[in-house]
Amino acid sequence: MLKVAVLDDYQDIFRQIIDVEKYKGKYDFQVFNETFVDENEAITSLENFEVLFVMRERTPITKNLLNGLPKLKYIMTSGMRNKSIDLNEAKSKGIIVCGTDINSNPAAELTWTLILGLYRNLKQETDNMFQGYWQTTIGIELKGKRLGIIGLGKIGVQVAKIAKAFGMEVSAWSENLNLSQANELNILPMSKDDLLKTSDIISIHVVLGERYRNLITKKEFDMMKKNSILINTSRGFIINEKDLIDALDKEKIAGVGLDVYDIEPLPQDHKLRFFPNALLLPHLGYVTVENLTKFYNQMMENIESCLNNKPIREIS
Repeated sequence: MLKVAVLDDYQDIFRQIIDVEKYKGKYDFQVFNETFVDENEAITSLENFEVLFVMRERTPITKNLLNGLPKLKYIMTSGMRNKSIDLNEAKSKGIIVCGTDINSNPAAELTWTLILGLYRNLKQETDNMFQGYWQTTIGIELKGKRLGIIGLGKIGVQVAKIAKAFGMEVSAWSENLNLSQANELNILPMSKDDLLKTSDIISIHVVLGERYRNLITKKEFDMMKKNSILINTSRGFIINEKDLIDALDKEKIAGVGLDVYDIEPLPQDHKLRFFPNALLLPHLGYVTVENLTKFYNQMMENIESCLNNKPIREIS
């Protein structure tokens, strides 16, 4: 039997989607619901497995980890891009890495959950309702406000279209902004600095890479309007976390909505947890029934194809 480790299945959803009994005798599945304490624990726990099912940006599949897993033959990841996997090292060891399709709309939908949550003070009002209070804050309307989108890709475009439906102005910036697309959607192209200075809401939708790491630092926070809010459903390292905490502490911006962090899961004593104007979610952007069903079913298709020596959705 092929030994398969399903990593970081926080909600134990794998067994609800995949009928493991159907594969009894062919695959020996072990589901890990908790994050490993460190890489040494990961190596000790996984050294006898031949297959890893991983969620991108959860457990890092580093060179050191791969060197500690001599029996590993296949890695199946959610999505067709996973910067947490050392692909070069995997390739050098003959390990096949395959991905899955992913729906982009959940991230766009969650972006608006964060925006609306901050503008209508849902965190405070929900908490206060449970304590017996009534109408303790005043909300803000979206109509007429300016949304500044950093990254006008697949998700950014969806976010922009919803903003238009709310009657908002929309501007956008990225290093490779498609001007034709922006004009077609009636989105105002801007420099990064102008976008930061004039936007009421700034939402980040770029892929993390060296050019976008620490894209938002103290310099950028100093440019923003004091009544602006910042939304990040992309990746944690795009915003300098230390500078974000300083900006919230000094009230340089009105609030922040986050679904991603430098360290995930976010430590229980992390300073971000204690700001009343920080609306925090535990990286739920892609976590939907539809996406998880797609991930795990396609991982099963992938491993079957590998065993037939005809890998599909291979990532090189």
